[in-house]
Amino acid sequence: MQHENKVVIVTGGASGIGGAISRVLARRGAKVVSVDLNAEAGAALA
Repeated sequence: MQHENKVVIVTGGASGIGGAISRVLARRGAKVVSVDLNAEAGAALA
């Protein structure tokens, strides 16, 4: 699957499985919008 130049929205994306998915997609060239209730974890992920 091609991830480069794709925009991906990950809910619950600051920690756990969502965080892992966010990191992998970003490494593969996707533009990731990570949404989570935990603002501190989200800031750390960014």
